[in-house]
Amino acid sequence: MSELLFIGTSDAFGSGGRRQSAYLVRAPQGGALLDCGQTTGTGLHAMGISRDEVDLILVSHFHADHFGGIPLFLLGAQYQDDRTKPIRIVGPPEIEARVRRAADALGHGIADHEWSFPILFQELPAGGELDLGPIRARAFPTYHSPSSHPHGLVVRAGRDRIAYSGDTGWFDRLPREVAGCDVFLCECTQVSSGYEYHLSLEELAASRSAFDCGRMILTHLGEEMRSLTDHADFDVADDGMALKL
Repeated sequence: MSELLFIGTSDAFGSGGRRQSAYLVRAPQGGALLDCGQTTGTGLHAMGISRDEVDLILVSHFHADHFGGIPLFLLGAQYQDDRTKPIRIVGPPEIEARVRRAADALGHGIADHEWSFPILFQELPAGGELDLGPIRARAFPTYHSPSSHPHGLVVRAGRDRIAYSGDTGWFDRLPREVAGCDVFLCECTQVSSGYEYHLSLEELAASRSAFDCGRMILTHLGEEMRSLTDHADFDVADDGMALKL
């Protein structure tokens, strides 16, 4: 049996006091972190989760609230955890170059550091599928800022299938890309359609019948979404949630 832990569920701005995007899949063969926003270290600590549980970080796209926590995750793994086992960092094309540049910009460069564990980078382009140890993952293109190389993900952990939208606006193939999944983590930043690169509750409610998923959970919620008491009968994510699959 697998478990899904909600480390961070806010938008880029920490709306509602929540943390930025990060979800831990506890699979039978190990742990996979879907995205690693800048507040991920705080979230793992708050939930009593050791960084050593994470065998793999799988990145959806190159915005800071989705991959900006990686440099300090790596440093914490070395200096606080005495990590020796490898960690794999997987994501869209340029994943290694983007992480290295982000680390340099934050003052924690990777290249000139002597690590106590191997850091293994691997690209997963749209349409690609990889066996990544604890999980098997497929990436699909989404509708978001093109320069961020946006991808959604479908992850298989044992018998369980988890879909994750990453950040995206509406595109017609979305329901087909996530069809048949046990859980779909779907971003829903806005209440009403506005900014084209993010989904809204209005759009998802109108298209509900197009989705064939076991459970659809809205996440990446903006301030207005957080303030609602009625989410059109959708389940809504929150920091600290745990879901047995």
